[in-house]
Amino acid sequence: MLSREENAMFTRVGPDTPAGSLLRRYWHPIGPAEEITPEKPKKRLKILGEELVLFRDAQGRYGLIGEHCPHRATSLYYGTVEDDGIRCPYHGWKFDVHGKCLEQPFEPAGSGFKEKVCQTAYPVQEMAGLLFTYMGPNPAPLLPRWDLLVREDGFRKIVVLPVHNCNWLQAMENSVDPTHTYFLHAHQFKARGMAGGDYYYRPIEKLEFEEVRGPLWAGVLKKRTYADANEKETEAGHPLIFPNMLYAPQGPDLVIHWRTPIDDTHTYIVWMTFRPSAQGERAEQSERPPVEYLPQLTTPEGEYQMTSFASQDMMAWETQGAVFDRSRENLGAADRGITLYRKMLREQIKVVLDGGEPLGLIRDPEKNRSVHFEVSRGQAREEYTKTWSASYHDRQAG
Repeated sequence: MLSREENAMFTRVGPDTPAGSLLRRYWHPIGPAEEITPEKPKKRLKILGEELVLFRDAQGRYGLIGEHCPHRATSLYYGTVEDDGIRCPYHGWKFDVHGKCLEQPFEPAGSGFKEKVCQTAYPVQEMAGLLFTYMGPNPAPLLPRWDLLVREDGFRKIVVLPVHNCNWLQAMENSVDPTHTYFLHAHQFKARGMAGGDYYYRPIEKLEFEEVRGPLWAGVLKKRTYADANEKETEAGHPLIFPNMLYAPQGPDLVIHWRTPIDDTHTYIVWMTFRPSAQGERAEQSERPPVEYLPQLTTPEGEYQMTSFASQDMMAWETQGAVFDRSRENLGAADRGITLYRKMLREQIKVVLDGGEPLGLIRDPEKNRSVHFEVSRGQAREEYTKTWSASYHDRQAG
């Protein structure tokens, strides 16, 4: 149970809030690169409570700037993208991708006023067909080269989920809740006479949670030991990557889940899936992988479908409330992972508020060639490990 004050500290994400200050120290995905085209070179976004415009100028540079012009607050989304920036539709002020004011029509020549005006702007980088932004103080850390984004021995796909009408923390705490898979997923499938989830429909003998504070990633590694009638199996583990990612197998694929807070009550969720090639050979794949947009996860009557992992998760998270009031909860022994994650969140918020650097930032390019996970020990390493894909295929073969 949390106090209402601490719950607010964890869940509010706007500028100058404790959790918002922490989250701004990390890179966040803001959408597939294919959404920005010459025909539609701009997009309206809201991230961490800030209203923004994403655009790509005629030179091919991405910009992410505050939506409202600093002149008289008109939306720059309705402006014109030009060779070197975006021009406000109201009075023609023009800003480049760095937020620098380039032109102010009707101001006296040589006034120097445009040098005194700038717009909020954040850097944007593309990796594996996804656009990422960093909204914190400079110098920015490196955009992590997660293995699924840079590996060449398989095929990638981007999956964009419908916007979730709930706070980001509800999705993240689910990532260290290893018992929900039995009832929320496996049992729901069985109750509907559907295939799927059988792997999780087994007695759980033991739960393990490991706090990871490695040089390349930090978070919580959870493991379940299943005790069937004739065998016992301990999973390799699913890391929650601090602060807002999950790295997990999903069928034959390996998947990274990102949960980007839109504001306090809405969350943008995107997955990168990776299917290893059969023999580990190099795969010919496009620089920008295909993008799948999941359809609505509710029925026309507004009820949750409950026929997929995604719809079941959405039900669980959204029905907790737009912002779950954790002063009303009653945690049990199986919720140790949630307690551990909150401990890390509390500590790292304090680090940032005290002027320090939180866990999991990468600044050495040599360590950022490809960030992999050896989940059996919860440590990052340079070499590729096939722990998850091998264990999955062994289960299927058995």
